[in-house]
Amino acid sequence: MAEARWLEISITVEPELAEALSEVLSRFIPNGVVIESGVIYNDTEDEGTPVGPVRVYGYLVIDENTEETRQKLEESLWHLSQIQPLPSPEYRAIQDEDWMAAWKKHYHPIPIGRRLLILPAWLEPPAGDREVVRIDPSMAFGTGTHPTTQLCLELLEQTIQPGDTVIDVGCGSGILSIAAVKLGARQALAVDIDNAALRSTLENASANNVQDLIERGLGSVQEILAGRFSLRQAPLVLANILAPVIIRLVEAGLANLVVERGKIILSGILADQAPGVIMAGNQHGLHLLSQRQNGDWMALVMQRDLLDYPQA
Repeated sequence: MAEARWLEISITVEPELAEALSEVLSRFIPNGVVIESGVIYNDTEDEGTPVGPVRVYGYLVIDENTEETRQKLEESLWHLSQIQPLPSPEYRAIQDEDWMAAWKKHYHPIPIGRRLLILPAWLEPPAGDREVVRIDPSMAFGTGTHPTTQLCLELLEQTIQPGDTVIDVGCGSGILSIAAVKLGARQALAVDIDNAALRSTLENASANNVQDLIERGLGSVQEILAGRFSLRQAPLVLANILAPVIIRLVEAGLANLVVERGKIILSGILADQAPGVIMAGNQHGLHLLSQRQNGDWMALVMQRDLLDYPQA
């Protein structure tokens, strides 16, 4: 039998820990992290609701650096466990062909809202009139399987207007920017503080033939406001991150990216964190228009007021 080439790292946690755990694992797993949950279906038309514990896992190449990487990963997990207890990671050595199968068997077309279909890059689209967004799930965060991404996509579909420009803060895989263009945006600015995310965004945008409509940039709110990219403001801004990060970005000027009467979609928010996000937005000229919830997760649509408010 051929020697194992991949080390699978897997941890099963409650849903509220999945995002933080995924962020830690992704620092060490260059091919991306999978967040896998159980799903219940209410009827044949139901798109499925995540339920129960979540398995977060990914794969490391087995080489001379594997043991060192594993030690550093476990140190980072220990620091995270001081905030919230974590189970020990499980490890499994697997073959090359098993690794490919392990990635692909968990992915299938995901209908979102009325118009979108998230499609793994290796599949052919089924018949229908949905806008297909091809995503390679072995890349950066944002595969369409997690409730935070699905909530953001659903609200994006409901909110975007034809010809809008869009700013995507913390773009990850680029899924939101790609979907925005597919839904009628004439241009999207996708920024992230991670170069790997920008590479993923380019590859996914190219797979969808929209690379010319999506500008990529290394940075966040401050870099956009400083004029480093073609857009400083937009009628629609997207931020699918985590509630504490959103609040910090609001304090750093996130609301200033939104034109007057423009809208911002905020996701990655646990339901009990939503009041804090709304309050932060209110203090910087944003008011709540609508909200949507999926299990423990919530996404918000807020609008920038016409009145002046304190600048960051």
